[in-house]
Amino acid sequence: MSAEQTSSFDVPADLPTLLVKIFGKDRPGITAGLFDTLAAFSVDVVDIEQVVTRGRMVLCALVTEPERGLEGELRSTVHSWAESMKMQAEIISGLGDNRPRGLGRSLVTVLGHPLTAEATAAVAARITKAGGNIDRIFRLAKYPVTAVEFAVSGVETEPLRTALVTEAAALGVDIAVVAAGLHRRAQRLVVMDVDSTLIQDEVIELFAAHAGCEDKVAEVTASAMRGELDFEQSLHARVALLAGLDASVVDKVRSEVRLTPGARTLIRTLKRLGYQVGVVSGGFTQVTDDLRDRLGLDFAQANTLEIVDGKLTGKVTGEIVDRAGKARLLRRFAAEAGVPLAQTVAIGDGANDLDMLNAAGLGVAFNAKPVVRQAAHTAVNVPFLDTVLYLLGVTREEVEAADTHDEE
Repeated sequence: MSAEQTSSFDVPADLPTLLVKIFGKDRPGITAGLFDTLAAFSVDVVDIEQVVTRGRMVLCALVTEPERGLEGELRSTVHSWAESMKMQAEIISGLGDNRPRGLGRSLVTVLGHPLTAEATAAVAARITKAGGNIDRIFRLAKYPVTAVEFAVSGVETEPLRTALVTEAAALGVDIAVVAAGLHRRAQRLVVMDVDSTLIQDEVIELFAAHAGCEDKVAEVTASAMRGELDFEQSLHARVALLAGLDASVVDKVRSEVRLTPGARTLIRTLKRLGYQVGVVSGGFTQVTDDLRDRLGLDFAQANTLEIVDGKLTGKVTGEIVDRAGKARLLRRFAAEAGVPLAQTVAIGDGANDLDMLNAAGLGVAFNAKPVVRQAAHTAVNVPFLDTVLYLLGVTREEVEAADTHDEE
């Protein structure tokens, strides 16, 4: 049975108990009917577990043994009731409660598109090899990806994460491993990169298209990728190519920005759950401020294009948001939100996001470059940004409930 205990008292290890298992076609009234039947024998409930899969129910009840001489009657009565409900029953005698869970409790979320039996077997085997025991498995979502959550005990979170996440790509799945506990549902702060994460575009390239300097911007970007320029140098070099561009282009670029599939759903659901959401970007406030207003974000910070007399000057003003700056802003947002850094989630795709991903309680590499996937806590390699919700333990039903609420 699951380690999700419902017991209200300590059960001695030598106390006789009965495991009552009912299985068959699900229908209303089965649970109530079983416990009405058991109530006649004045037994106490130690634990309960119920699972329904494709209309088939498995209901397990661990109860104390009835008074001497009544066990046979209890067994007969339960079997008769089950038969009347067109169900099957199995009753197993034993002693005490469930085996205590091992130290170290983690939640392992596995995303597959699809989730194959081979990958599931490999994940389960690696959990066992790492010294863990699977206490419970729960499906979080069936679309746009299949997401399942394993509750694991017996091994600390960090070594389990190392054992699983490093092999996720080879298994064809995405895996997140987080410590179990009440903090899973505590208030959180989620901070995202913008270009190629929240949106599908690179904003500097959208501006460059209007300035007719796409190739030159691409050359500078390639130079930075080769390590010949750091981010700040490449930023200044690329922005300089925009000098003289009319400021009216800002509105055109805003209209060209395409949100990543699932972005609105992610933010809407997080906000409905009471989370705070922000963005940090090596792009420009002329775009991120608009996204903040449109999407109802709590925080937004980026570089600012200087505009004088209705023209872009080819310079940026204010604090530069680079790799170190993103991590610094994550900490600042967390302090302003009153959220411990351990309760923050950072999402990004590039090397410029690595400091932020490592500083957050959970760093998620979203369709990222290999070096970023290897360094982050977990990776998501499907094109739907809202799949990040499943890494936080949010179910598809909760996502749909948030959508329904907004439509009312």
